[in-house]
Amino acid sequence: MSTLYTSSRPEESDSPLHLPLMSLREVVMFPRAIIPLFVGRKSSIRAIETAIEEHGKEIFLVAQRDANIETPQTGDLYDVGTVSKILQMLKLPDGTIKVLFEGLYRARVSDITGLDSAVPMADVAVLPEVDTQTAESEALVRVTQDALKEYARINQKMAKESILAISSLHYPGRLADSIMPHLRLDFQKKQTVLEELHPVERLEKVYAFLQEEIEVYDLERKIKSRVKKQMERNQKEYYLGEQLKAIHKEMGHDHDLQSEFQELEETLDAMDMPQEARERAREEIGKLRRIPPSSAEHGVIRNYVDWILSLPWNRIREGEIDIHAAQKILDEDHYGLKKPKERILEYLAVQALVDKVKGPILCLVGPPGVGKTSLSKSIARAMGREFVRLSLGGVRDEAEIRGHRRTYVGALPGKIIQSLKRVSSSNPVFCLDEVDKMSTDFRGDPSAALLEVLDPEQNYAFSDHYLDLDYDLSRIFFITTANSLASIPEPLQDRMEIIEIPGYLETEKTCIAMDFLLAKQLEANGLANVSVNMSKGAVQEIIRRYTREAGVRNLEREIASVCRKIARRIVEDKSLEGKSIAVTKTNVRSYLGVPKVRHEVGEDKPLVGVCTGLAWTRVGGELLLVEVALMPGSGKIEITGKLGDVMQESARAALSYIRSRGEMFGLRSDFYKEVDIHVHVPEGATPKDGPSAGVTLATSLISALLHIPVRNDVAMTGEITLRGRVLPIGGLREKLLAAHRGGIKNVIIPADNEADLKEVPEAILKDIEITCVDHLDDVLCRALVNTSAETLFCGKEHIVPLASTLFQDDTRVQPQ
Repeated sequence: MSTLYTSSRPEESDSPLHLPLMSLREVVMFPRAIIPLFVGRKSSIRAIETAIEEHGKEIFLVAQRDANIETPQTGDLYDVGTVSKILQMLKLPDGTIKVLFEGLYRARVSDITGLDSAVPMADVAVLPEVDTQTAESEALVRVTQDALKEYARINQKMAKESILAISSLHYPGRLADSIMPHLRLDFQKKQTVLEELHPVERLEKVYAFLQEEIEVYDLERKIKSRVKKQMERNQKEYYLGEQLKAIHKEMGHDHDLQSEFQELEETLDAMDMPQEARERAREEIGKLRRIPPSSAEHGVIRNYVDWILSLPWNRIREGEIDIHAAQKILDEDHYGLKKPKERILEYLAVQALVDKVKGPILCLVGPPGVGKTSLSKSIARAMGREFVRLSLGGVRDEAEIRGHRRTYVGALPGKIIQSLKRVSSSNPVFCLDEVDKMSTDFRGDPSAALLEVLDPEQNYAFSDHYLDLDYDLSRIFFITTANSLASIPEPLQDRMEIIEIPGYLETEKTCIAMDFLLAKQLEANGLANVSVNMSKGAVQEIIRRYTREAGVRNLEREIASVCRKIARRIVEDKSLEGKSIAVTKTNVRSYLGVPKVRHEVGEDKPLVGVCTGLAWTRVGGELLLVEVALMPGSGKIEITGKLGDVMQESARAALSYIRSRGEMFGLRSDFYKEVDIHVHVPEGATPKDGPSAGVTLATSLISALLHIPVRNDVAMTGEITLRGRVLPIGGLREKLLAAHRGGIKNVIIPADNEADLKEVPEAILKDIEITCVDHLDDVLCRALVNTSAETLFCGKEHIVPLASTLFQDDTRVQPQ
């Protein structure tokens, strides 16, 4: 008796089927099996979707030869797989899907296409088979079913329903296919069964695998039994040992504990520590002698003694101080940062002259990516000390700093003491990172706990709640970092020496990229032995068009992106090996795509009511275009452009200055009642604030009211008073860099900022003419086109605006 079973559509078995292909890792699908699978690869998900939409839910499942290959090619797949049907599909929140497959019939791959495209497709030929029933096959079926029952008896994971269903099968081929999904075998063995087309020989293999699994389970059971007996014997020995200890204790012969206490006392005598800590440790060891080991208090006291004996009380790591070597290390690791480096070298020089000097408390304040934390590591290397970093971001529990009292369960010292134990030194360089990110809740104020840690007059006797002893922190070189001083409490700021790192200029970023970042990323991306030449113009293009930051973190990411793309080109095109690859200003866009950042540039020609200002932002300097429009109205003033309160006040102060001097400009005293003024700063999506736009706003207003264009090659910065005085500003070097980048040739700055020009690179000062002023009158004479003090402040003799109704009369002539 024989039967042919292949597919629900046997008429298609003569011609190849064209179905979506899905590769399986460590899984083999068998006909008549129903298996749920979690699918996460995009190509597999697209194949499933195509099967549901276009192929009646039929899909070809085939196993990979190597499960570690993410994108297999034709040679990575087995030839024989299973045409299956998708019964259910469920999309999960993490982007994967859970699919329930039912195996239909075997098939052999004849052609595979689209493995690198959206949907892999396969031409498969159905493999028909004749399942026969003979006396030999019947005997084989019976012994296999008996072996399956034995396997199910020792493997409790098989469901009874599955056993009954399989036991009802009498054809060898079907029986073999139904048993295989339940066996814990390597997928390679399962694949050999799938590729076996003869039903009887297939069942013989399955029977052999069943017998092997039964033997393995028997061995596992014996091993578990042997291990259990061993554990019972160990427990018995432990119990008897404890009884023996109790007997020795009753007899006064507790030699083990006595030797342990003796070892603790020897360690204590050998340590260099303050007398107070020594006496406390000796006292606690005495308590240990009197308290039985079974007591909970014994463990608490033992932990406390261990902590005292493990701390580096007077363990100092001092090396020979070499100022020149320290300066060389600092310059090797970081470009610029002149003030922090000078402060470190000053401290080292003083330490070389004085036996003991209290460690300074430095606070490096600056935007992300300027190198605050890495500078701390370089300081430790330059001083030859251990480096400790403790991140305070998100810390809101005072016990994180001061520790828990010993009465609490699981009490520990604070992070400061724990860090000192880890480095085994009492004078490391200690970096308290993100000190401005601490918060406060019902568990206390950690910033208040830091006051004692960072106060040079108190930290020589820091008291941790757990130790309840004074610990000397004055020898530690504390460095704190913060992005902003605004969220640091003033009492904490008072304990620290603030060193601001405002960010790097474009010239500094260029040097950092060429000298440090490029070599680092070439090595990180496997290009250390490849000749990659990145020009200075390419680096400047990346800085200007693809990053907007004060530091160099994003700059390093963009350089890394260029290196990765070069690495891919070399791998894909072997002809590039050994050749020099140039990255220039013209081709950097092919690596990084469309520019991400747009910097403002000056206007092409002088315009009425449009003035170029200079602004400081956390990511550097920017040109600030201020536009003023006049409209007939009733004296309203509107200020737009997402300006902060300070800049809105500057705009109103500028208008008040103009009204107070309106007669000198030839304006009627009530001119503002007949006109509406709209002040706008473009790019309103960017918040703008700061006391440095007063002269720019005033110049734009006067230009619009007098209808005199503003020179397009002039930029200005400075705040004004109601009397027209120009006040000093901050961030001058960043602003001058923005002017240089925007093609501005003349910059007007407050006279009080003339001393700050020493910090501006000489290359920028050569290309820009700097004019220092102390009054707005001087600004107007230099910024407005074809004007001087005689023509500008002439009353009503010479100048007539276009909107003549705003003036006392119309007898003046518009300047050309």
